[in-house]
Amino acid sequence: MEFKFFVGVDVSKETLDFAVYGEEKLLLERHATNDGTGIKEFLTELKKHFSAQPAQFVFCMEHTGIYCNHLLNHLGKQKIPVWIENPLAIKTFFGIDRGKSDRVDAQRIAEYAYYKRSKIRIWEPPRDVIKKLKNLLSIRDRLVKTRKALQVSITAADGFVDRDLVNTNRKITEPIIEKLNVQLKIVERKIQELINKDPELKQLYSILNSVTGIGSIISASMIVATNEFKDIDDPRKMACHSGLAPFIYESGTSIRGRSKVSHRANKKLKTLFHLAARAAITAKGELKDYYLRKVAEGKNKMAVLNAVGNKIIHRAFACVKDNRLYEKIYLPALVKP
Repeated sequence: MEFKFFVGVDVSKETLDFAVYGEEKLLLERHATNDGTGIKEFLTELKKHFSAQPAQFVFCMEHTGIYCNHLLNHLGKQKIPVWIENPLAIKTFFGIDRGKSDRVDAQRIAEYAYYKRSKIRIWEPPRDVIKKLKNLLSIRDRLVKTRKALQVSITAADGFVDRDLVNTNRKITEPIIEKLNVQLKIVERKIQELINKDPELKQLYSILNSVTGIGSIISASMIVATNEFKDIDDPRKMACHSGLAPFIYESGTSIRGRSKVSHRANKKLKTLFHLAARAAITAKGELKDYYLRKVAEGKNKMAVLNAVGNKIIHRAFACVKDNRLYEKIYLPALVKP
């Protein structure tokens, strides 16, 4: 797809800053309110100013969560392509910068989109069922964090403060923890019901859930993180995104650092895949044998866990690609009886 105009957008809660780049120069700048009125006024002006079709524009923006929703909805209705980019990619493209404002940020995003147009990735909006699934997983995550904080408040104080204070703390917090457990079960049931009602989602969930180490929450989280494997369709990209892919740190003869994973990762996914790896190495099979063998060779346990998580990701993606359940002893179709 050939684009002529690249619109950079800096998104905030109340306002939007637009910058249009093309022909190696800045063509237009505008400031608008982040609501239906402001967005419609800008889109109308944009079409009049350039006398172009919607398909000739691409809007590039950083992902800012729900603050993007108004703009994304309007662009989707008018079938205007959208490119949602990682903020770090834009920041590193420009290197050291001096000064910052919404207006300047919009200019930089537009310029980035223009010069990186060969790497453009058109964003595909998630289905409504994926949005609902993401919301339920977020609720569950908050409940789990709250429960953990309350549990720690009991166990951490035990033995260090007066026994009466510990008992008072326990008496107050334990009923809340019990209530949180009930709410967690309700949310998890709603997640399962939502998945079961959608045939496509149910099939994808069943495939992921069949992979050793991957449970129900990890399956649902992978579906949301990859937008049903549309935004991320490569296991190596998923491993990198989750902080499980090691990178080599070498330069000439002076720098010989050991390979290590990047800290620029989705920490939540990394935690989930570590849980998957830990579950996998407790079950009889190839992954457990691999873990024990590598640890016996003197490898760092955490590094081996990362490798196990990486293997789990590759297996999950392979099964999704072939649209099949995972088989512990898998034979290619040509040699199956």
